[in-house]
Amino acid sequence: MSQAEQEPESTTAAPAADDQAATERLGRLRSSIDNIDAALVHLLAERFKCTQEVGRLKAEHDMPASDPAREQRQITRLRALAEESHLDPAFAEKWFNFVVAEVIHHHERLANQH
Repeated sequence: MSQAEQEPESTTAAPAADDQAATERLGRLRSSIDNIDAALVHLLAERFKCTQEVGRLKAEHDMPASDPAREQRQITRLRALAEESHLDPAFAEKWFNFVVAEVIHHHERLANQH
């Protein structure tokens, strides 16, 4: 068999090996993402346990559900952390605002129960 006849086989084998390696790498990356997602869910659950306690404390002492000054300090802090971590600060702020809105909703509900 001439070299020209063998060449198509070798070029066909290389992409197949590359595809296999890419598929394996994709699987490893997705597994890491799944682990990170699980950790994030657990961390959010812990965070909400703390904020529920804060909400009960605020309700017992007739404190307002929200604290705009603290929220602004947190936004400033989280935006700086995001920048240091090479994460879009606007995204970090959106995430924080989403979480805080849910926390305030819980706090208001607890205040109404008192």
